[in-house]
Amino acid sequence: MGRWMIVEDEPDLYDMLLTMTDLMGVDGVAFANGEDAVAWIEDIEANRLSSDLPELALLDIRLPGALNGVDVGARLRASEVLGRITIVLMTAYRPSPSEEKALLKTSGAEMLIGKPLPRLADFQAQMKQAIARRKRRNRRLRPMPPSVLPMD
Repeated sequence: MGRWMIVEDEPDLYDMLLTMTDLMGVDGVAFANGEDAVAWIEDIEANRLSSDLPELALLDIRLPGALNGVDVGARLRASEVLGRITIVLMTAYRPSPSEEKALLKTSGAEMLIGKPLPRLADFQAQMKQAIARRKRRNRRLRPMPPSVLPMD
């Protein structure tokens, strides 16, 4: 399936997400806070890291520190290199429909999923659906310059 970026501060869920991605055949790069995730984004943009680009970012909304998952999503969308990846927000609280719409708009995310997360098969199906939705949206956007095209 590719590579995913995971930002989750709760240690048990962090470990569970890495296990789930491993079971799905996905390579995960994970962070416990928004600051480390944004530093990684900046390292990728500055070519300080050579790494396969993720096709999906799974971001917890509430994170310790100054940057939350919505901030990380917005930073990803602003990136010339990573701006077209699929973004999925996670949360244990239940936002109202208007709050959810605002969270999705601000972060540029395709969807928001609740915690506890669904069973593995359902989770995998939801992520595939989100990735397909983003790919369709990307086809309608202007082409990316060849120097920043993500690897498949």
